[in-house]
Amino acid sequence: MSSQATRQASVTNVARVVSGNFLEMYDFMVYGFYASSIAKAMFPAGNEFVSLMLSLATFGMGFLMRPLGAIVLGSYMDRHGRRAGLVLTLSLMSIGVLMIAVTPTYASIGLFAPVLVIVGRLLQGFSAGAESGGVSVYLSEIAPPGRRGFYVSWQSASQQVSVLLAAVLGVALRFTLSNEQMDAWGWRIPFLLGCSIVPVLFWIRRSVAESHVFKSQKPQSVSEIFTSLARSWRIILWSTMLVSLTSIMFYLITAYTPTFGRTELGLKPIDTFYVTTCVALTTFVMIPVMAAVSDRIGRRPLLIGASLTIAIVAYPAMTWLVAAPSFLSLLLVEVGFAFLYASYQAALVVTLTEIIPANVRGTGFSLAYSLSQAVFGGFTPAICTALIHTTSNKAMPGIWLALGALFALLATLVIVRGSKQMAGEVSATAVS
Repeated sequence: MSSQATRQASVTNVARVVSGNFLEMYDFMVYGFYASSIAKAMFPAGNEFVSLMLSLATFGMGFLMRPLGAIVLGSYMDRHGRRAGLVLTLSLMSIGVLMIAVTPTYASIGLFAPVLVIVGRLLQGFSAGAESGGVSVYLSEIAPPGRRGFYVSWQSASQQVSVLLAAVLGVALRFTLSNEQMDAWGWRIPFLLGCSIVPVLFWIRRSVAESHVFKSQKPQSVSEIFTSLARSWRIILWSTMLVSLTSIMFYLITAYTPTFGRTELGLKPIDTFYVTTCVALTTFVMIPVMAAVSDRIGRRPLLIGASLTIAIVAYPAMTWLVAAPSFLSLLLVEVGFAFLYASYQAALVVTLTEIIPANVRGTGFSLAYSLSQAVFGGFTPAICTALIHTTSNKAMPGIWLALGALFALLATLVIVRGSKQMAGEVSATAVS
């Protein structure tokens, strides 16, 4: 096969494998964007704050299932292949999306409404536990030498497409429907659209070719996978800390923005969706660019530089924003955060694929990523809302973000220097 044909085949495989990853993040974003509407439909309460917190807590509950999904589905990938695992995660994810889309309101079926929504979120979280890890590992295993960072970056970049689509759809709905219509039934439209493309995504993912790296490995039993995973507990723990920053920051600048802009800054819903659109565009463009930079200069400079900068500027930036809230100030802060997020995320994901042993790469990556999402990321909207409510300080999300940056900086200094496997990859991938 010619080099051009090989390159075209690689591009096709990248597009195929990230298609399902798009659905995962699209659904998470849609729930975050319409949390207040879902709260009114599914979690009615006499207190608006309590109702919103119930909805946001349900958003976070999906992340509690991620570690379990990472272990069960991640080990399935390590035993049966990346392709088989990715098809399974997409199937489970689709069921969860459909449950939320069609569940009747609290007014119609009472407590069954929030219960069904929670079950749908738990199922989505279970499948998502191995989705990002499976996609990232697959991309790292098909990447040509010296281009691993760029290839793996499309896992994160594809998620930005889903954020962009969800935001654009939000803008269209705000122009088309009234607030009353959005709260009554309009919030279901994005979920139903997500369900409508599932058959196409399923067909695309089934056509993905198995990774040659996996095919060259010796088949493993479940006990062998868990034994290897237990031996790698230190690298998994520090990897979880590495992911803490991106877990917090992603949901802060995307899913939480519409709620924060409307309830805390007093901005129009349409303005917050415009900002989210700009955030998605910025990260979509910059993640592959910064990943290519990491292929040239190494992962450490980006990991250290971005996490240190975020730790320093997060709270001052939020303080400035809440002191003079406006569409322009929100846009400047969020786009600035998006650039820093892209710089860190571009180096982070490929770093995880390089430091986790190949025989448990699917399980190990998924477990580290999902643990961090469960502990730090998934409850970020609820934590920020609670911090603001408790302290009466609307800039408190900046403290939460700075804390995640300090965790990530510490992990970077420890794990990137100490990983023997990463050191062995330097010549090919410019890790350090």
